[in-house]
Amino acid sequence: MSTSDTEDNYELPADTLAILNEFYAEQADKEEKLKLLLDKKEELKNETVTFEENWQLSQFWYDDETANYLAKEACRVAGDHGSIALISCPSLYKVIKKQKPHSQVVLFEYDHRFAVYGEDFIFYDYNSPLEVPKYLEKSFDLVVADPPFLSEECLTKTAMTVKFLTSRNIILCTGAVMENLSRRLLDVLKSGFEPHHKNNLANDFFCYTNYGEFPDIK
Repeated sequence: MSTSDTEDNYELPADTLAILNEFYAEQADKEEKLKLLLDKKEELKNETVTFEENWQLSQFWYDDETANYLAKEACRVAGDHGSIALISCPSLYKVIKKQKPHSQVVLFEYDHRFAVYGEDFIFYDYNSPLEVPKYLEKSFDLVVADPPFLSEECLTKTAMTVKFLTSRNIILCTGAVMENLSRRLLDVLKSGFEPHHKNNLANDFFCYTNYGEFPDIK
């Protein structure tokens, strides 16, 4: 019997097949729910929908402690009536809106799934760093950025967007290997806070700011 014949006749164990089918059913249900939300063509900021990480887009969500900490810091720095731009860190959006529902938060993101956030979503591709609405130039009190890739090109282009959107406060979340370049591009320094992700990353990861150390806001 050839190898191909063996592969053709191979069947998964029943319990494994059941788990696999359950996984596919859950994924299909999530995709259908997301499609329905998008088809409504209205702002759905408070709608309950869970976004899974898309590793092909280099998406790694913060763990709950990190997301809550960064959201509190963002709200503190921006102030009661301040505006916040999020670049490539979509998992922060709902946390900030939950902590401060009436805050102005705009998400710049490549993943079209987040279009469910309506006018608060702006499509963003770091390869075209200045293809963002011109009326937003220097309009944000704070920009939080988490470039999707640990590369000089990605950070350099993301930094162009950051400097276009604000002349004020910056929080940059990126790997330790990008520290020197981050300082040169954005005049940011490493803070004492280390963000963590739900799926632990192998790379050392830090927060950098241009306004000083994070206070103890946990």
